[in-house]
Amino acid sequence: MSPTVALAALSGLLLGVGLWLIVLRLPAMRAPTLTQRIAPQLRSVDVQSRLLLDASANITPFGPLERIIRPLLADVVSWSHRFNPATTTLVRRLAQAGRGQSVADFRAQQLLWAAGALVISTLVMVALAASGSASVPLAIVIVVGSAVMGFAARDYVLSAGIRRREARMLAEFPSLAELMALAVSAGESTTGALERICRTARGELAGEFALILAATRAGRPLVDALQDFSSRTRLAPLARFVDGITVAVQRGTPLADVLRAQAQDVRDLAKRELMESAGKKEIAMMVPLVFGVLPLTVLFAVYPGIALINLGL
Repeated sequence: MSPTVALAALSGLLLGVGLWLIVLRLPAMRAPTLTQRIAPQLRSVDVQSRLLLDASANITPFGPLERIIRPLLADVVSWSHRFNPATTTLVRRLAQAGRGQSVADFRAQQLLWAAGALVISTLVMVALAASGSASVPLAIVIVVGSAVMGFAARDYVLSAGIRRREARMLAEFPSLAELMALAVSAGESTTGALERICRTARGELAGEFALILAATRAGRPLVDALQDFSSRTRLAPLARFVDGITVAVQRGTPLADVLRAQAQDVRDLAKRELMESAGKKEIAMMVPLVFGVLPLTVLFAVYPGIALINLGL
């Protein structure tokens, strides 16, 4: 493929995508639904023009270009939801990551990552094909694989964010549990202890406690709010913490001793994990020692003798 043909193919592709976006933005292609037509007549409070509303936040750094392609992304996301049975799981994972993000926004970001990988790999393959370094079937496989990897990379970043947030929450838990035990021992109720923690502490776990407190102030029972917190985080130490508070609230058992014991359990768990990590690192250090340092040591020990034997001969 000559450079002229490759440039012509790329220009035709960009022209086709541009014409497709123009057609999709035509009013005839996006007729308002019945809900959108009758929504202005159903407003009874705060009736104002849509021109005065705050602009929706952008989820990409493309600015005005995002407003052009957002309807297309919304259509693709809604279409992909029909073939995605894991929407409930994604909602739980977004809650675990502590993101105020909807499933549609996350799917749109996944599509943008896939599109970015597709564009970059296409440009690279076109350049390689123009120089005669890549065949067309291999280029197609690499381009499709790059798009799939871009889609999966966003999910991997979410999983990594969940792991980092859970580690921070477990690191914060002992101190906050002891602070809560101290407040309960001083005569505070469970809700009062949570409120004191929210006023004095900062971090991921303190933010979750703030959500629990907000739910109780909205009229939700404390036990139900704690159960929602346990199902949202899905961490065994925090689940035991919720169970301890639930039993103490329902049966009137001493709460301070339970909180101190749970804080000590989490500290012991962190020590065990640190020892396990140290053991794994120690085994991993054997690899460069056996395959790197030891052969060099043997070589330095044996080579002088071999050199002397050769000189003697």
